[in-house]
Amino acid sequence: VHLVESGGGLVQAGGSLRLSCAASGDTFRINAMGWYRQAPGKQRELVADIISGGGTPNYADSVKGRFTISRDNAKNTMYLQMNSLKPEGTAVYFCTAIVRAGLGFLNSWGQGTQVPVSS
Repeated sequence: VHLVESGGGLVQAGGSLRLSCAASGDTFRINAMGWYRQAPGKQRELVADIISGGGTPNYADSVKGRFTISRDNAKNTMYLQMNSLKPEGTAVYFCTAIVRAGLGFLNSWGQGTQVPVSS
């Protein structure tokens, strides 16, 4: 499974941005998808994730009420709507998918998209 993010870019604090993650390849093997972010000098952290087939999305406490994760299965695309962005949200945002592989699973990652938030 190949993942490509888009939609990043400079945004002012308080603004909004929508990230997209297009999946290709054996997308029927995807069990779950999610967004992670990595700020400069910090570890990569989970932002939100969602399992295939529906269910309640999971969000990091720091983004609850401001970010929304969604999927369009017909387009094999996942989105992250980010509202009320804060300067501490400045990071590279990565798309990831948990993919069934044989008897196990593997993680597929996109290349990341930069989101600088100016104060």
